[in-house]
Amino acid sequence: MTPLIESRALTIHRPGTTEPVLAQVDFRIRPAEIVTVVGPNGSGKSSLIRALLGHMPLASGAVTRRQGLRIGYVPQRVQLDTAIPMTVRRFLSLPVRVSDVQAEDALVRTGVPGLGARQLTQLSGGQFQRVLLARALLADPHLLVLDEPTQGLDQPGIVAFYQLIEEVRRQTGAAVLMVSHDLLVVMRSSDRVVCLNGHVCCEGTPQHVSTAPEYRALFGAGAEGTLALYQHRHDHDHDLTPHVHGPGCGHDHADRAQG
Repeated sequence: MTPLIESRALTIHRPGTTEPVLAQVDFRIRPAEIVTVVGPNGSGKSSLIRALLGHMPLASGAVTRRQGLRIGYVPQRVQLDTAIPMTVRRFLSLPVRVSDVQAEDALVRTGVPGLGARQLTQLSGGQFQRVLLARALLADPHLLVLDEPTQGLDQPGIVAFYQLIEEVRRQTGAAVLMVSHDLLVVMRSSDRVVCLNGHVCCEGTPQHVSTAPEYRALFGAGAEGTLALYQHRHDHDHDLTPHVHGPGCGHDHADRAQG
């Protein structure tokens, strides 16, 4: 299948320097695929997302997006001005107005029906993340992009959110690209995992990545067990050929890849 988004030799420099944040990254995501990007702090995960979405200039390389691609985006952080009241219903109509029926349907789909009249500042962390997801789904996306979507949630909330993502993919057929640090549960719904640390260290099925020396160098010898905690089963096919890229990704390299 033709990828929804693909990068070739993507390289990003820190602003005003020639120091790479990411170097020579080849990446793709195909229809209905769930891909999770993992890596330590400063490894370039969020920079990759911004570059794929066209929000960050490339030093070299190229990004190709399928013509007519619709993307729903759940950002890592949303700053709310508590002095300005805003209901969930109004938030869902920004920037494009939607009907009451459309808004409620999106809230039902993400497991928070009836919240339209609530103030955003009154929501729990889990409710707010589901509202963000509902807003992303209003675009009827081919691809959902989620940047650290479970920050601030407790462990049961994290598990519930990833279960929701699986259900959304099943219902809509949308591909899902996630950035996450939640190693205990991140693999339960992933078809493919990409491990970053300034470049692609390794990629493939969760089972392959969990045993890769490059992955264990980043996250420790006990990391293999965390990836094996959940098993993902699906009834569709993807090209899941495992790959290992370039030199190892030990902690010395992580120190050089901050930012």
